[in-house]
Amino acid sequence: MSLDSLTRRRALGLGLGALVLTGCGGGGGPRQAAQQQTGAQATAAPTTYTGPAVSLAFWNGFTGGDGPFMKRLVEQFNGEHPNIKVTMNVYQWADYYAKVPAAVSAGQGPDLGIMHVDSVATNAARQVVLPLDDVAKALNLTEADFSPPVWQAGVYKGARYSIPLDVHPLGMFYNKAVMKKAGLDPENPPKNGEEYLAALEELKKAGIQGHWATPFPFTGSMQFGTLLHQYGGRLFAEDASVSRFAEDPGVQALTWLVDLVNKGYSPKNVGQDADFIALQNGKAAFNWNGIWSINTLREVENLEWGVAPLPQIGTQPSAWAGSHQFVVFKQRTPDQNKLAAAKVFINWISGHSIEWAKAGQVPARKTIRESAEFKALKEQAAIGSQIDYLYFLPSVAGIGDASAVVDQAVNAAILMKKSPKDALTEAAAKADKVLEQNRKKYGA
Repeated sequence: MSLDSLTRRRALGLGLGALVLTGCGGGGGPRQAAQQQTGAQATAAPTTYTGPAVSLAFWNGFTGGDGPFMKRLVEQFNGEHPNIKVTMNVYQWADYYAKVPAAVSAGQGPDLGIMHVDSVATNAARQVVLPLDDVAKALNLTEADFSPPVWQAGVYKGARYSIPLDVHPLGMFYNKAVMKKAGLDPENPPKNGEEYLAALEELKKAGIQGHWATPFPFTGSMQFGTLLHQYGGRLFAEDASVSRFAEDPGVQALTWLVDLVNKGYSPKNVGQDADFIALQNGKAAFNWNGIWSINTLREVENLEWGVAPLPQIGTQPSAWAGSHQFVVFKQRTPDQNKLAAAKVFINWISGHSIEWAKAGQVPARKTIRESAEFKALKEQAAIGSQIDYLYFLPSVAGIGDASAVVDQAVNAAILMKKSPKDALTEAAAKADKVLEQNRKKYGA
């Protein structure tokens, strides 16, 4: 994943609801749509396709460094399945989330695609994507094949609408040379709040601002959400009936970030991506960033760096993560051969996702994560060790619109325009109004 576009960043899971611009017609709700599409075919199917030759249109937003990895996987799949031809169309994520609903509504949608998990519920409510309970059944996929957080994140109103491909969590990247300057052990990065603050204090004594606090969604809001969950809080109630990020754990989390500035561990007014650049330039020791940063850092000459799980600052481990998930799109005229072929494709890519891991991802499939080949990818494996305590937004339609309000609070507090408590309280009032509007828009 590239770092060159704010729109791209927001598509990672912050404000996704605002990117899905058009809905699709048709009433009756998601379950009726499922019956219309799958009919009597919603039964277990083999994982090999023996029907007539079919072509599948596969859309995604892998425009960055991950794109060539998926392209190679698709080419390999096509070579091994002569009766299935998958054609991959790639768009910028913002364009993708605008194009897909419009194309489906016009009866010209792709057969299958990738969505960030935070956008699945919204597209399910709009009947853009189909329930995939039959796909999971056909492929004998269960929660045990993945991990509870990422598997449950694809369920909306009791039906499964997506199959996980990967997770892409935050990790703690660190500059070993900078740590050495402050007398810290570069092979033993801090693992908890006490160790982390002690390390920042030593860095400060050495004239180094160790953790630059970014006020931007990418990755300031992700860091806030991580700390919020570590302190035992939640962004929203599980049913998204009300926001919860302004409660005490949220105030603790945002105060911790603001204190990085107040205590001199971070400069003020950190610009977009300046924290990540500071890590590369030897001006910061630590940077909490996404797993997609691995391949970027590998390209920096003479940079001594490492990555570890995020330190546990609060009372429990937690980390922000996004997830790319497979979806199947609604068609005006269902084609059961294409549906059968899509099952084979999804299962095959999932089973070969060790190659996808090399693009800077953690495979969602447990057997791949536990393989010796994945463990040999030491950076991905380090971040992947957080798999069971990742958090995702509630699977509620329009949740991205409400979560975008959190960005405003994080920005205002870290830029010292408002106290953490005031910033969160004001944002919570706005978010609750958005949640109420979403209930009216999409149904309770």
